[in-house]
Amino acid sequence: MKILVTGANGQVGYSLLKQLKLETNIELLSADRNTLDITNKQAVDKIVNEFKPDFIINAAAHTGVDKAESEPELAHAINALGPQYLAEAAEAINATMLHISTDYVFDGGSNKPYIETDTPNPQGVYGKSKLAGEQAVINACSKHIILRTAWVFCEHGNNFVKTMLKLGAIKDELGIIGDQFGGPTYAGDIAAALIRIAKQVDSSGICPSGIYHFSGAPHVSWYQFAVAIFVAADNHAVLDTVPKVNEIPATAYPLPAPRPANSRLNCDKINTEFNIAPSNWQAALQNIKAYAAN
Repeated sequence: MKILVTGANGQVGYSLLKQLKLETNIELLSADRNTLDITNKQAVDKIVNEFKPDFIINAAAHTGVDKAESEPELAHAINALGPQYLAEAAEAINATMLHISTDYVFDGGSNKPYIETDTPNPQGVYGKSKLAGEQAVINACSKHIILRTAWVFCEHGNNFVKTMLKLGAIKDELGIIGDQFGGPTYAGDIAAALIRIAKQVDSSGICPSGIYHFSGAPHVSWYQFAVAIFVAADNHAVLDTVPKVNEIPATAYPLPAPRPANSRLNCDKINTEFNIAPSNWQAALQNIKAYAAN
């Protein structure tokens, strides 16, 4: 099985490479923004035609939610055009495209976890560009799996867990938003889910194309997630002292891009189709020393 991974330097890309390198019978080609510009159709066609992967896993994305508001063209190029070019190249060689999307395709106004068939209504540039990417992949590649996820973290890159540890080391008190809810998702679990999907499709010869939700459980607020992070940090002696964490409303911390109040994703479909359970983010926090070290 030949797999091309784009976005190799991101959280999911990093986790994919770490896990795929341990696999036998998988020929891996990884690319980051320096080795493949996915917004360049000619470059995408060249690498795909030369390597001829069975699977393209697109982990490349413009994930700067606030930055996207001031650079919409770049966000659209990376999050919509790039996936389109990859999907077109995949279709041309009969490959399967696995593409990562986001909870930001929803407006967050629902009072229950979102299912895959709920109507998207992105509120910011980032969410709109990611929804356009989903639609491009669906239209361009007959064998596709779109994995929507949320609140991604791991030992590598920038994320909420690492930010909390850095702030906790220098502040005695923190105000964290308590009225936005979601499922923290460990990037290592996303990588494992994508690999399991690829293996099932490869062995069965059948790709149950469509959109799937994959995120963590239990659902919590950012405030509750922060408290759990500091409990783990305290238990593993990562910080000399842990800060006091105060719950604040989202209105007290205005940002350029709107955030969904409800980022909870229903993950029943992926469990039924691929026997994949939600990400165990609490277990992932037990390795908290690794987050502080990076």
